[in-house]
Amino acid sequence: MNAPFAPASTAKKIGHSACPHDCPSTCALEIELLPNGTIGKVRGAEENSYTAGVICAKVARYAERANHRERLLQPLLRTGPKGSGQYAPISWGEALDRTAEALIAAEKKYGSETVWPYYYAGTMGLVQRDGIHRLRNVKRYSGQHSTICVTLARAGYIAATGSLHGPDPREMAKSDIVVIWGTNAVHTQVNVMTHAIRARKERGAKIVVIDAYRNATAEQADVALILRPGTDGALACAVMHVLFRDGYADRDFMARHTDVPAELEAHLATRTPEWAAAITGLSAQQIIDFAHMLGRTKKHYIRLGYGFARSRNGAVNMHAATCIASVTGAWQYEGGGAFHNNGAIFHWNKTLIEGLDALDPSIRMLDQSQIGPVLTGDAQALRHGPPVTALLIQNTNPVEVAPESLLVQKGFARDDLFTCVHEQFMTPTAKMADIVLPATMFTEHDDIYQAGGQQHILLGPKLVEAPGEARENHYVICELAKRLGAEHPGFDMSAIEMVEATLKASGWPDVATLRERRWHDCQPDFATAHYSDGFGWPDRKFRFSPDWAAMGPDAEGMPALPDHWLSIEPATDEHPFRMITSPARNFLNTSFTETPTSIKKEGRPTLFLHPEDAAGLGIAEGDLVRIGNRRGSIRIHARLYAGVQRGVVVVESIWPHAAFVDGMGINALTGADAAKPNGGAAFHDNAIWVRTA
Repeated sequence: MNAPFAPASTAKKIGHSACPHDCPSTCALEIELLPNGTIGKVRGAEENSYTAGVICAKVARYAERANHRERLLQPLLRTGPKGSGQYAPISWGEALDRTAEALIAAEKKYGSETVWPYYYAGTMGLVQRDGIHRLRNVKRYSGQHSTICVTLARAGYIAATGSLHGPDPREMAKSDIVVIWGTNAVHTQVNVMTHAIRARKERGAKIVVIDAYRNATAEQADVALILRPGTDGALACAVMHVLFRDGYADRDFMARHTDVPAELEAHLATRTPEWAAAITGLSAQQIIDFAHMLGRTKKHYIRLGYGFARSRNGAVNMHAATCIASVTGAWQYEGGGAFHNNGAIFHWNKTLIEGLDALDPSIRMLDQSQIGPVLTGDAQALRHGPPVTALLIQNTNPVEVAPESLLVQKGFARDDLFTCVHEQFMTPTAKMADIVLPATMFTEHDDIYQAGGQQHILLGPKLVEAPGEARENHYVICELAKRLGAEHPGFDMSAIEMVEATLKASGWPDVATLRERRWHDCQPDFATAHYSDGFGWPDRKFRFSPDWAAMGPDAEGMPALPDHWLSIEPATDEHPFRMITSPARNFLNTSFTETPTSIKKEGRPTLFLHPEDAAGLGIAEGDLVRIGNRRGSIRIHARLYAGVQRGVVVVESIWPHAAFVDGMGINALTGADAAKPNGGAAFHDNAIWVRTA
């Protein structure tokens, strides 16, 4: 049904690039370039010390996506109702003219802030992803507070360390215990497993996995701690209680490198394993055993993911988990410490890409996760400003990805809203657009990438011509700028010229060097990475007592020390189940949901439900059930699974709405309210009911 454009060839020429998708691994790739102008097999680069030749199966099958017959190949003009999928082909010139005219008309009526350029992480390339800001800033369009993914996790980690960096991720292979906390690495960043398993094979290291269900990563662990969603802070506190109580705390390290160790110890006196057991659903002995493992084995590497922070208390949970490495003093050792992301080591100067020299801080910032409330006229979400009457969307599919899908869909259906979507496939968001523009994929344009879960800058050069009339994001932004009268040097440069200038401004090797080397290792020295000379705060101290107000404007009520913070959406008699929406192995958000192999391997949307809960509800394996809360309800098939605690349910992946029986997906049940201290979508913090259908 979805055959490639042309048959594969046996001739092999290899191109070098980087995976463009929203995954911390940012793998270095080797790509077969076929004589017919398409790509073939995709492999991980063995010479790259982090990728080490290993990539996920979905990216290894990338040819299936790039050569898909349902790719958008020409600009389209909507001819039927929004959502109908009725479009007629038009020229690029007409499409861009119509879009520019609509933006100008909207601005004349309501002012520049009525236009909202909306984007996210469909590509992680700095030029193609972030160039939309240049148009935003020059034209004084509404800003975007990007809260879908990283806000909560980063706030929690930086609140502790003062900087978004940590021990070299390759040091996992030199650790004696690798703790994978709150991330299903087998599904979402397979290279974590590469280095953790190497430590097991070469050093006899133990792998500990902490998660809310027994997922594929937990299945590979020596110890799996399956706790209730949103209770990670309680576990961390009880672990630290045991470390202090049983003589495993490194008091010398804390005296030199932390802010209030005595206050922390006193605070934790009541946070016993028994206290945490009642909250987490773990046994007290499991908590004690885990704490003793860490206390007896100083070289432990705590790899902190994003998933457990996607909760209304997520920043507090991340902070609490990070604190463990400072109680044990694990930062002092190669193969030790706590790591979340290396974003701070790259020191980019993105003035040219983003038009930061044109940024007006008085322009309102709209919360990306609240696109539903924004488009339906919520005054607070609009920051008490004008309505949004024009959208320019690149690299994201908010109709399915954003919280409160029913509200999002209602907003997009407005007759007075103009929407232009630049996309690779006819997504549900594209189906709501007035103008649809065909977009390139990563092998069809030039870009530069930084890793988050590792330490490389990687060049992603254009390797093949785009099919049909697909054009890169940079082209669209620059062409619209001409029609809108927007002036900035970046609008007159090619993508590779932007890459070159940004590398130079940031102090990194030039394009020619990166073409030759394929990547550049930015990992700082041991002392910097491990904070040996002090943490990132002015007093150089790790903060057990964080200044949450420094992390965001909404810090009221956040705990002064690590704790179990009761800000989550609680289970109640009305909504007795807590639901998380975890990533699937063969999808990446809504990317790859169009490729036949990924669909075949995933099967259909399912609700993981404990067998005893199912029995009490009269639900059998495979039954169609209805789940819901005050935001909405959907129908989904049940899968009986003992790898969750009772009262916890899991739905893997953001399946397309169309994959569900009623044509509405899982984010109909997730909330768009902003979590403290700086916003963030709480995708794994939902109370629901479950009923027979």
